[in-house]
This record gives sequence, C-alpha cells and structure tokens, in this order.
Amino acid sequence: MSLLDVTRTEVKYDIGPIEMADMKRRLGIFMEPDPHNGEKGYLVRSLYFDTLHDTDFEEKVEGCDGRQKIRLRVYGAGAETAKLEVKEKTGAFQRKRSLILTREESMDMIGGRYRFLLRREEPLAKWLYPFLNVRSYRPKCIVEYDRLAYITEHNDTRITFDQNLRASEAAFDIFCENTALYAVSPPGQVTMEVKYTGFLLTYLKNELNHCNKTQVSNSKYCKARMISKRGRS
Repeated sequence: MSLLDVTRTEVKYDIGPIEMADMKRRLGIFMEPDPHNGEKGYLVRSLYFDTLHDTDFEEKVEGCDGRQKIRLRVYGAGAETAKLEVKEKTGAFQRKRSLILTREESMDMIGGRYRFLLRREEPLAKWLYPFLNVRSYRPKCIVEYDRLAYITEHNDTRITFDQNLRASEAAFDIFCENTALYAVSPPGQVTMEVKYTGFLLTYLKNELNHCNKTQVSNSKYCKARMISKRGRS
C-alpha cells in the first residue's frame, strides 16, 4: 500500500543531553530501538510547502486549531522514494496521511508541477491536486535533523529524540548531497516527542515522569523559518 492514514496523540518536550541519556537508558528496558537507528540514530530531511502568504506558518504561530502542514520527506539524500505527507492537527490529535512518491514524482513536486497527482489512484492524491493549486502551495524550507527512536507495538507508541536542527530556505532539492544548511537549534537542545494511539501506557508514563522536561508546541518548520521572519516570536 502506498497510502498511510493514522490518527494519534503527539506531545513534545524540550530536554537536555543529560535527560536524553537517562531516558534512553530507562526506555531501552521497555521499548525496542527503531531498526533504522544504527549507532547514532538516523537523518530526517523534510521539504515543507506553504501558500504564497505562508498561511500554514501563520496559523501555527497564531495557535489556530484545525491547521495542517504539507511536506515531502526522505531519510537520506540517496533515497529512491519520498513520502508526501499531510499532517492535520485538531486539539491534541494529529492525523497524518501520506503517499509514497517515486524520485521523478518528487522532483515534479519540488518544481511545483502537481499534475502527476491526477495519475494516481489514491483519494488523497485526487484531493491534494486542487488543494495545492488553488492555494498556490510552493516549496518554502528544507528542515533536517538527527533522530533516535524507540518503539513498542502497544498502542502504536513511539518516542523520538531529535537534535541538531538545521534548515535552508534557499535550496529545495531534498536529494542533494551537499545542501548548505544553517543551524536552527542551539547545541545540546533535544526535542523529545511522545506519540501514541488511545492512551499512554502507565509504565511508560511513570518512566517519563522521571525526566526533567518542558512541554512545548514548537514546530520545526516554524522554528526554521523564524530565521528569515525577523520580528516574529
């Protein structure tokens, strides 16, 4: 299947490297490391799209409910496919729908050529074509970071640690090996994301209570674009 449609709760926290090391030790007892982790985690690179007037950015900054983000995501510049994702947030719930695109389709997407969606059979593709064109969505920002993830099949729970956030608003080819990126997050800042369906299991909640953390609602896309949108907070 090339279509994914999931709805779950996502909560974000800011933590430091000491807290991250402690949580890795604690969670490693109950959760499995993501098979893509390797020794130091894996790279996540996303190209975000927005309207001519940056509607998605503005709605996130203003805290509007019922907002969405559209992005093209790969896990390394050498990828042969990419995920086109639509994330919709209502309250604490996130719905994510995605399509797997070929490299050729991805390059059309990057170039603002969305007609290939009409050749796809998935309902999401048929919905996206007019949505992207009527609202004049265009690529706006590459966001990249290093992720370490832990998973358990119970309630589809996933806890991730993201760090070294970097971005570019000048280059949009997510398959480029040598994209010049600027640092967005300060050294040592880690975003811990807790994602689950239904409810968070008690034993995981107890482990998370040991962590000195601050709940945040920050968006990596918005944080990256704040560099150019000076005067916004």
